[in-house]
Amino acid sequence: MLIPTLAISAVVSMVPPPPAPFPRQVMGGIDAVQIRADLDALVGFGTRHTMSDTASATRGIGAARAWLKAQFDELGKQDGSRDLQVSYETFTQPAGRSDRVPADTEIYNVVAVLPGAMKEAEGRRYYIVGHYDSRNGDGLDATGDAPGANDDASGVVAMLNVARTLAPMQRPDATIVFLATAGEEQGLLGAKFHAEQAAARGEHILGVLNNDIVGDPSAPAGTAATANARRLVRVFSEGLPREASAEEYAKMRALSAESDSPSRQLARYIYDVAQTYNTSVKPKLVFRADRFLRGGDHLAFNEAGFPAVRFTELDEDYSRQHQNVTEKDGAPYGDMASFVDTDYLADVCRLNAAAIVCLANAPSPPGDAVILTGELTSTTTLRWTKPPEPDVAGYEVVWRETTSPVWQQSQDVGDVTQATIRLNKDDYFFGIRAYDRDGYRSPVAFPHIARE
Repeated sequence: MLIPTLAISAVVSMVPPPPAPFPRQVMGGIDAVQIRADLDALVGFGTRHTMSDTASATRGIGAARAWLKAQFDELGKQDGSRDLQVSYETFTQPAGRSDRVPADTEIYNVVAVLPGAMKEAEGRRYYIVGHYDSRNGDGLDATGDAPGANDDASGVVAMLNVARTLAPMQRPDATIVFLATAGEEQGLLGAKFHAEQAAARGEHILGVLNNDIVGDPSAPAGTAATANARRLVRVFSEGLPREASAEEYAKMRALSAESDSPSRQLARYIYDVAQTYNTSVKPKLVFRADRFLRGGDHLAFNEAGFPAVRFTELDEDYSRQHQNVTEKDGAPYGDMASFVDTDYLADVCRLNAAAIVCLANAPSPPGDAVILTGELTSTTTLRWTKPPEPDVAGYEVVWRETTSPVWQQSQDVGDVTQATIRLNKDDYFFGIRAYDRDGYRSPVAFPHIARE
């Protein structure tokens, strides 16, 4: 279906700049050989069960977290990375609050913060997350082998290698946080603690990319492989914010905006970045918060009120997840490193890198975006306020058919704060995004109704 050509009442003051080249540079620095070495190192600790050995230097979660922190510490010593702030975040999970934690357990998250370089943007925070704990077929077995290669060494390695590549190159405008959590397999414990603490501090978290099971795109035994499995990664996003008030839900109903939550706009942003930079692995948007019977760390951020999405491969092989390590028919069985496709994992890492670089260098979404509905007209008038960043150069109105999952068209409207589009507001969903002088575009601000 062809969408009509637009006429706009605003005066277009400039042609938007082309997409920024820096994300391509970061993607180009991702190295599959390094990814394999990191994956093998994490798997080499035998088990990373949250309640496993913390004294050994070679086995258990204590050794794994020490290794992971050491990687960030070493990265922070490199030229260009000296501002990287690396720390443990610790808390005690009391026994009895979960049947998965039978004894008081000290949990360590590994946190590396790359502060933003622009004073107007440094308060915005964007996360890449992976959980470094693992488990086998018995969720309480803290001593048996649990290599956790795909669940979730793959996500941790993706997160680590974005940091390896980006941190020495350039500080972003906004702040990027690399978070490796523990206790995920016991109920998202590390992520819940971090997200709740961040919410209590009033941190301005505008996007969380959770990578969990992102390294094995092959089909389960006995099933047909999805043709696009090697070229796609699923991106899950919630539609209705969990913490919305009754008034906010009423506004969503009035707009039919059940599929325009901040998390869903984040998912669409990742989709747009993938198209702009033609990433080898592209997102398959899944409009669910997560898979059935499973959950990931992004849900803890959603519950705390933050936009968050989950990356997960297509065609998950459940026989390789939460399984004891053994052999079946002479072949390895369980979540083994041999099943991880590091070339695919490197491509997922590149998609994460492009998305996080764009998020952290783009302006904030336009503020106070509204669609004016006070009169019966066949046009659409949008109004917004300027973001705080000084390099904002202009704005684009975007729109999509009401049945489309993604933004389909855009129109530059210049450096203004109101524009009228000659399309009927009843027939499309509209949004507004800012762009800066370098060609970075913000996530889309979805407008509320203003009856004037």
